[in-house]
Parts: sequence; C-alpha cells; structure tokens
Amino acid sequence: MDISDIPALNAGLNALSTLLIISGLVAIKTGKEKAHRVLMISAVAVSALFLVGYVYHKWAVKGVHTPFGGDGLMAWVYYTMLITHIILAMAIVPLVLRVVFLAATRQFEKHKRWARWTYPIWLYVSVTGVLVYFFIYVWFPANPV
Repeated sequence: MDISDIPALNAGLNALSTLLIISGLVAIKTGKEKAHRVLMISAVAVSALFLVGYVYHKWAVKGVHTPFGGDGLMAWVYYTMLITHIILAMAIVPLVLRVVFLAATRQFEKHKRWARWTYPIWLYVSVTGVLVYFFIYVWFPANPV
C-alpha cells in the first residue's frame, strides 16, 4: 500500500461507517437492541480506524493540502461542505464518546437524548467525508492524471 492509497481507504471507512450508523438506527427503531449495540460499536471502531488513517496520512504528507480543482458553483458547494464538515468533525468525537459512555454506564434515557443530536451530526460528517474525497480526488482533481 502506498501513501496515495490512504485517502481512498479512508473514504471507504467513512462509507462503511455511514452504513453502520444507519443500520444501527434502524436496529434500535425496530427493537433490536443487541444488533444496535454491535452495529454502533462497529461504527465507532471503523470511525476510529478512519481517524488513525487520516492523522497518519496528514503526518506522512507533512500536512500538505490537497487542492480542489473545481471553480464557480462547484467551488462554492465544495468549500461550504468542507467548512461544515471540518467544524462538525471536530465536535463529533466528544459527542460520540459521550453517547458511548452513557450507553456503557446504562444511562439509556440520557443516551437516547444525546444520540438524537449526535446521530445526524455523525452521519453528516461520515457522508461529507466521502463526498470530500470524491470532490478532490475523483470529480475535480487539481492535477488530473
């Protein structure tokens, strides 16, 4: 595996996390608590792997920014999405840790209240993480190959 493969791997981990988060919500809404627990623990683990891969990639490329090659309306869409993604990505780690802590300590009413806010933010961060990858590496690369 080359360092240039990590962004695609990270996008795949984000996509998998998205599927696990949605499946976890469906499971709890249909009363499948054990499946919900397994799916959400898996989503946390996959998201943690993503975070390790993201930090490693930033370290390995010495923080070099990958430029966006689009312009006009697409640049406006991309940078709006990127800014909201970054802000919410910083917020999601402590939110997810709080929700996990509340579930682990069996404080299910508090867990449910916190999860109502955490779930859509986490889902947004996961989906936009995949979209950021496609915007800068697939759809609008600054240096097309």
